[in-house]
Amino acid sequence: MIYKCLMAYLMINLAVLLLYGLDKWKAKNHRWRVSEAALMMAAVFGVFGAYGGMHLFHHKTQKPKFYIGVPVIFVVELMLFVVFAVTFH
Repeated sequence: MIYKCLMAYLMINLAVLLLYGLDKWKAKNHRWRVSEAALMMAAVFGVFGAYGGMHLFHHKTQKPKFYIGVPVIFVVELMLFVVFAVTFH
């Protein structure tokens, strides 16, 4: 059961990473972009993918909403993970 959950979480993070890469590609090619709200919502579900996508593709690293918001989401999710791990261990 836990392995299925971890695999699903990894797949979500991979999808978010690819979403950030897609938005960077669209920005370079002057195409319709993914909204910042959608990127932030994706970061809530896959923070590791969002953080990786920001740094791998050098995307949205200058916007305070992202360079402050994504690490804050990361810390909150890490704290939630620790609380659940201790509670349900």
